[in-house]
Amino acid sequence: MKPLQATNPNKGTESSLPNCVVVIPAHNESLDIVSVINELRSVSSFPIVVVDDASTDNTIEKAEKAGAIVVPLVVQLGAWGATQTGLRYALKHDYAYVITMDADGQHKAASLPKLLEPVIKNEADVCIGACTQRGSLSRKIAWALMKRVSGLRLEDLTSGFRVYDRRAISKLSRWQATLLEYQDVGVLAMLKDSGLRIKDVEVNMLQRQHGISRIFYSWTAVLYYMFYTLLLSFTKRRFKK
Repeated sequence: MKPLQATNPNKGTESSLPNCVVVIPAHNESLDIVSVINELRSVSSFPIVVVDDASTDNTIEKAEKAGAIVVPLVVQLGAWGATQTGLRYALKHDYAYVITMDADGQHKAASLPKLLEPVIKNEADVCIGACTQRGSLSRKIAWALMKRVSGLRLEDLTSGFRVYDRRAISKLSRWQATLLEYQDVGVLAMLKDSGLRIKDVEVNMLQRQHGISRIFYSWTAVLYYMFYTLLLSFTKRRFKK
């Protein structure tokens, strides 16, 4: 595959190539972060920003050595807080598009052209890489309940493999989005309420090789997550009536 190339956001020249940055939130991902960065390097020249979510291992050192820009957080904000930090970095540095992906190796860099295409062609403002075959029983139950309560019709509400355009980046960089705890229903409902177009495309994902999911690691965590998300979903639908 021909490598994707990045344009320089400071030059303002016309180009068919996307002015894009990759944002990777990471917390204690030293075992996988280098391979994730290297895989990205093999398919694109986009700048890579790793937002280190107060890791206690050597994620920062490994990411920097692999060639990524590292934004270290002094306190742990969670996956969404780290992602929003990356979005604010992109807004400050005038990028037109942001790709977000996980640091655990589940998201395949080879899927980037497919994920970017709807946004580059102005068919969507946000594109989500959906993999409905992945996940445990608890994840699939969560998806079904969230879709039913929230009214969102996207296939994979919890996927962090996404592309945001400038409008979405600006919207999600605001203080209101800081109040959200997760990147799924609240973020997507906020974007939808703002009139942004959201599309999902089917992609392949790998199983996590190391560590555990930040959300689906225990039934207690799942129950808290579901209570929070379903309450948010119900409230959003109620306010719309």
